[in-house]
Amino acid sequence: MVDKVTSWKFVEDYTIEPETIRSARRRAAELGVNSITPATGALLAALAAASQADTIVEIGTGAGVSTLWLFQGAPHAVVTSIDPEITYQDAARTSLDEAGIPSRQVRFIGRRALDVIGKLADNSYGLVVIDADAENLDEYLQHSIRLSDARRGMIVILGVLHHDRTANPAARDTATQAYRGVLSEAAQAEHFHAALLDVGDGVLLLTRTQG
Repeated sequence: MVDKVTSWKFVEDYTIEPETIRSARRRAAELGVNSITPATGALLAALAAASQADTIVEIGTGAGVSTLWLFQGAPHAVVTSIDPEITYQDAARTSLDEAGIPSRQVRFIGRRALDVIGKLADNSYGLVVIDADAENLDEYLQHSIRLSDARRGMIVILGVLHHDRTANPAARDTATQAYRGVLSEAAQAEHFHAALLDVGDGVLLLTRTQG
């Protein structure tokens, strides 16, 4: 019988990344940045395409791996990518330049997300992607609900299984508790349907059901 780990690896190996994304992944590894898995990236691309997002907010730039995957699904979108680490954003710029993404389609903001997202316009983004510090997830989610398109907005939170700690009742560290909290909150969010997916290190997807 095939076990769960074997099936997970099969899913991860199914996705073949474009060379531009593999290059960004190598750049991330040199900086010590954890990147989303290829299967997670393929899911982001599919969601970006399904949402028909013209505008996307990404909280957590990394070295541009997730950004490039978003453009795979929404090649004409404008992405606002927020990260306080300027070195990471410089690496992401290089990655996007290599991929031929026009600079006018990406707005990099090198500041703490909580200092920025409160100033972004309500109901203006087809897709919000969160890949950032666990401790502020509750606030990120609340802002994301406000930012998401009132007709067809999607919110994606990455890494919610937290290296298999979220499902382990013995794990009680602050980050794990934060992931459990945002899962509980998402399940009760008005006008959204929440789904937890066992892809990569876990993906929480919220899709708007009504305005």
